[in-house]
Amino acid sequence: CFQAAPMCSPTRHCLYTGLFPVKSGAYPNHTMAYDWVKSIAHYLQAAGYSTHLSGKKHINPRSVFPFQYSGANNPDPAVFAEVLASSEKSGTPFLFIACSNEPHSPWNKGDASAYPPESLNLPPVLVDSPDTRDGFSKYLAEITYFDSQVGELIGLLDKSPLRDNTLVMVLTEQGNSFPFAKWTCYEVGLRSGCIVRWPGKVEAGSHSDSLVEYVDVVPTFLEAAGVERPDELDGRSFLPTLRDPTIAHKQYVFGLQTTRGIINGSEHFGIRTVRDNRYRYILNLTPEATFQNAATKDPMFKTWQRMAADGDENAKRLVHDYQHRPAEELYDCETDPWNRTNLIDDPAFAEVRNRLRAKLETWMNQQGDEGQATEMKALERMPRARRDQNSSPDNKPQRLKRPNRKNRT
Repeated sequence: CFQAAPMCSPTRHCLYTGLFPVKSGAYPNHTMAYDWVKSIAHYLQAAGYSTHLSGKKHINPRSVFPFQYSGANNPDPAVFAEVLASSEKSGTPFLFIACSNEPHSPWNKGDASAYPPESLNLPPVLVDSPDTRDGFSKYLAEITYFDSQVGELIGLLDKSPLRDNTLVMVLTEQGNSFPFAKWTCYEVGLRSGCIVRWPGKVEAGSHSDSLVEYVDVVPTFLEAAGVERPDELDGRSFLPTLRDPTIAHKQYVFGLQTTRGIINGSEHFGIRTVRDNRYRYILNLTPEATFQNAATKDPMFKTWQRMAADGDENAKRLVHDYQHRPAEELYDCETDPWNRTNLIDDPAFAEVRNRLRAKLETWMNQQGDEGQATEMKALERMPRARRDQNSSPDNKPQRLKRPNRKNRT
């Protein structure tokens, strides 16, 4: 299952609207959707559902997301218990989105002692240092904490007579905030698991490698609820694949990263990507820029830089490759899941490169994505940045051209 953007806010907007980030307007981080956008709350409320969001929000404006809200940065199990009891009594169907903030740095939840740093096998995109191992241990502990949150909610549902008539889907945000994951369009940044439980509808223990995107979640829930899919959605229901894992869903999945406006980010470093069932093509809009974000300011990355300066060849290679990218990248995600061997100039992969390049261009055009011009307008899609801009009489942001809402992907 693939996100359309490797950052918190665009991922959540995408997940609730069924629209890709540029079309919805929510493509930088700390962002907001256009006023015309509708979310799953609108569609299911019109069908008689109560719609709830408990925990982390990071979505704007509230008119686009008219949920009943609860919790702070994590879901409130007591509220979920109340929703179950109310639905059981009234017969009103419900949508309950339980939004965890975990795992999210700083990793300070869970029992890190269960993951001794010295015993860990680090991914090949991480430099082996004591602080890397310590951070990875805490990250794994927080994943376990997240798992306990899911377990608590599932436990409440399992005690309810609504259990067998409730579709449950567990997803995560983007990849971790170590280098080469969050804030990047590499496989680790955009790919995550998708776990579904629906007794009597989805076979327990079944598995599918079909390409699915977060924009497909809204139409999937709508089909499950018997609600017609709105034409303007980018996503398509993958309910047929859930019922029969041998059914393929999509040929291509797409993603983007907008670095402009993120904490400690580069002035601009836009990234676009497309993936088929094996290969990932990446377009870096301004390869001459140095890639920066919160990870490059972290003490761990500073350790990597010192190790590189002291002659550690692996550290030197990883530090360079994280901050300096070529204009185009191509990876075989089957043999190279960490995306370390760039095949873009290999003549044997010319057909793959050209095909994916063309698919990405078509998608960008369909979304109204003007590449670097869109990147430079990113601050207009960030509420705080737009307030700052509006306070200046010499800086009047212009709205991006509204794209064709018909789904052609």
